[in-house]
Parts: sequence; structure tokens; C-alpha cells
Amino acid sequence: MASTTFQDPTPDTAARPRVLVMANQKGGVGKTTTAINLGTALAAIGEHVLVIDLDPQGNASTGLGIDRKSRVTSSYDALIGERTLRDVITPTAVPRLSIAPSTMDLLGVELEISGDSDRSYKLRKALQTFFAADRDRPEPISYVLVDCPPSLNLLTINALAAADAVVVPLQCEFFALEGLSQLLTTVEQVRRTLNPALTIHGVVLTMFDPRNSLAGQVVADVRAHMGDKVYDTVIPRNVRISEAPSHGKPALLYDLRCAGSQAYLKLASEVIQREGRWRRA
Repeated sequence: MASTTFQDPTPDTAARPRVLVMANQKGGVGKTTTAINLGTALAAIGEHVLVIDLDPQGNASTGLGIDRKSRVTSSYDALIGERTLRDVITPTAVPRLSIAPSTMDLLGVELEISGDSDRSYKLRKALQTFFAADRDRPEPISYVLVDCPPSLNLLTINALAAADAVVVPLQCEFFALEGLSQLLTTVEQVRRTLNPALTIHGVVLTMFDPRNSLAGQVVADVRAHMGDKVYDTVIPRNVRISEAPSHGKPALLYDLRCAGSQAYLKLASEVIQREGRWRRA
């Protein structure tokens, strides 16, 4: 992989909510699991968090207990401008955590907005309107986490164009390295053309199995290439994390004591620490 240089966020972004996008063009690496459980962990330590589900499959919505039949409005409506984000946001069972759920309508959004001159900025504009109204509330949102589909389409481009930073979930297997290289190239392209402030917040290594020697080699290779952009926290392969979505719960509600839940709590603390360093810069 070619080495890529990324800038840290600028201090002037500290005054408004931070927008972090969970992205990787490879599927099955833990994007949705990270969105759900990092959001829950941030809420557990006192942050007010909004998850935006931009994946037509809607797994983040399901994993946070939002039944498909109850999704009368969704992130689709906010993207095409028929509703505001405030209109589509739904509370979850987790205190301080809400979600803009997904529906299958997102499958057609690319065709609907592809002819618009601002087609890459639909989410950014929806967020700007939301932030302007939300700042006067007693407990405004402090973090927005966006769950992307596992492909480079207009939904992912909208997320990256609206983001402050990208959190990259990376499964500890050989082919994940190829996906990381592709994503770094995409992020650099978005920085040049749509969002000069976009940066890599960090790479989170997921589904780590210490019994697998290749997994250890992947960890070493990624740390050698990305340096301190890789979070210290590693998310283990954990049965309880896999079971939780079928119960409509984040792992932290399903089994707080399991190794996966504890890892996501550590990751949330690490995210906050990085944010603090950037705000003091």
C-alpha cells in the first residue's frame, strides 16, 4: 500500500457536533457493529449521540431495536429533502442515543438525486440544518456516527463529504489490507474534490482472534503502515457481539461484561482522548 498523509481536524470544528463516518469498501468488517456499539459506549460515558443509517440493508437500525414496520420516515427522506433530520430521528432504548433509521428506499436515492448539482452534499446540508436547530436544545447532539454501505456509491460519498473524520473498521484478515488501501485512496480523492477537512480519525482492528497467527501479522502490518492512526484498542471476535443484533440490542445492553462490550467501552474512551488532543491543538 502506498503511504498516505492525512491532516488532523482543525480546532474550529470543536464548536459543533463531530461527524464520524464508519467506512470501508469491503463488506463484513464490522462497520455496523462498530457504529452501534461505539455509539452506545459514547452515550454510556455521557455523550449525546446520533447514528445515521445510510445502508439500505438497515442493519444498524435493526441492531438498535427499530422494527422495520415502524420506520415511517428514514434517512432517505432527509437526503431527498422531503423531511428534516429532526423529523426522522427516532429514540432508542439507550439513553442519549438516537438514530435516523434506514429503509430500502435508499436503494433508489442515487437515481433520484444524481442529476442535482449538489448531489454529493445532501447529507451535509441536512446536518447543517439540524445542527442550527439542535444547538439551542438543553442537551444537543455531540457526536454523529454514520453507518455506510459496503461500497463506494453516492451514499458513501455523501457521508464522506459531510464528515469531519473517518473511523475505519478493519477485520484482521489478509484481504482486509487491500480494502484499506482502496479506502485511503477514496478518502484522498474526497479530500481533494469535496471535503478538504476530511481526515482519518483512526483504524479499529476488529474480529481479532489471538489463536490465528495471520491475525497477529495483519495487526503488525497495519500498525507499521498507519502508525498512530491505529487505535490501541482491538475488538476481539466475540460470540456475544454476534448474538446481540438478533435481540435488537447493542452488545453493551445485551452483555456488558463480555469481552466485546468492554473493548468498545475502551474504544469510546480512546476516541474521546483523541478528540481532546485535537481540540487542544
